[in-house]
Amino acid sequence: MLGIPRRYSHVVFGVIQSGLTSLIAAGIASFPAASAMVFLGHWMASWLIAWAAMLPIVLLAAPAIRAIALRLTREDGELRTRRQA
Repeated sequence: MLGIPRRYSHVVFGVIQSGLTSLIAAGIASFPAASAMVFLGHWMASWLIAWAAMLPIVLLAAPAIRAIALRLTREDGELRTRRQA
């Protein structure tokens, strides 16, 4: 473990999530490449550009997305509690 304080978990999440998402998207976009070496080179270059672009967006958008998701969802027992009242 790296020992990063828990209060930075949202940043760690954003780095991992944006890296994985951009890696997959860049791979899909690079798939039509002619050969394996061309594909790998194009994929890695595309991924680094996509990750650099997506990381700040993910880190800035995550709190808003989390708030929207919380407004659109409910706790498991919440519906039962309303019906009983």
